[in-house]
Amino acid sequence: VQLVESGGGSVQAGGSLRLSCAASGYTYNRNCMAWFRQAPGKEREGVARIYRSDGDTYYSNSVKGHFTISQDSAKNTLYLQMDNLRPEDSAIYYCAAARPVTPSLQQTWYGGCAYAYWGQGTQVTVS
Repeated sequence: VQLVESGGGSVQAGGSLRLSCAASGYTYNRNCMAWFRQAPGKEREGVARIYRSDGDTYYSNSVKGHFTISQDSAKNTLYLQMDNLRPEDSAIYYCAAARPVTPSLQQTWYGGCAYAYWGQGTQVTVS
């Protein structure tokens, strides 16, 4: 499984960015994909999750109402539209893909799914 994020950058407060995550080799179509973020000195936190099968979404309270997660199944691509960005949204953003719980793997739970695959991250800076 390979996840490749793009779309990060620097933006002023109130601006918008759209992150993309191109997935390859990922075949768990009944599972989830999500966005996480990690700011300096803080733990990684879940931001938004989407079920691949029906598009059901889940958001953390900190981004509800100004981030939107979506997917293009034909392109096997995940998106995160970020509007009205605030300085506290500055972080490295990671795309993640879930798989059924596997005892031999380290998985991170968020939004009802266990994530085992991660992208390399893309930096978002809001000033």
